[in-house]
Amino acid sequence: MNLTDLKPAQKDVKRTRVGRGIGSGLGKTSGRGQKGQKSRSGGGVRRGFEGGQTPLYRRLPKRGFKNIFAKDYTEVTLTMLNKSKVADVTAQSLLQEGIIGKINDGIVVIATGKLEKKLTVKAKRFTKAAAEKIEAAGGKIEVI
Repeated sequence: MNLTDLKPAQKDVKRTRVGRGIGSGLGKTSGRGQKGQKSRSGGGVRRGFEGGQTPLYRRLPKRGFKNIFAKDYTEVTLTMLNKSKVADVTAQSLLQEGIIGKINDGIVVIATGKLEKKLTVKAKRFTKAAAEKIEAAGGKIEVI
C-alpha cells in the first residue's frame, strides 16, 4: 500500500430533495426548466421515440425468423460421461451429479474425447461417432 492509494471513506449520498425553496438551488421549477412536456408531471416520451419521425426500430427491415418448434438439446461429451459414477446414465443422473446444469429438451451425446468405461447411456440423440465409441467400449445406447 502506498500513500497515493489512500482515499477518504465513501460518504452516504442522500437523494436530492427538489422544490424546497429558492435557497436550495433547486426550488420553484425543481430543475425541470420552464414549460414543455418534460416539465409536467407524468410528462416525457417513451423509449425509442423520435419526435414523431418513424423510429429506427420501425425503419429497419426485419431479418430471419425464430422456429418455435426447434428443440434445444443439452450437449454431453464422452469426456463428461467418464465423470459419471453410475453405470446406467440418464439425463436425470447427470443433472444430479452436477455434470450438466440443465436438461432442456433432452440430451444429445457427442463424440468429443474418449470413453474409458462400460456404460448404458439413455439419451434423445447420439451422433454416429459417439454411438460407435460407446459400443466399442462395451457399453449400450438407448434412444429415448
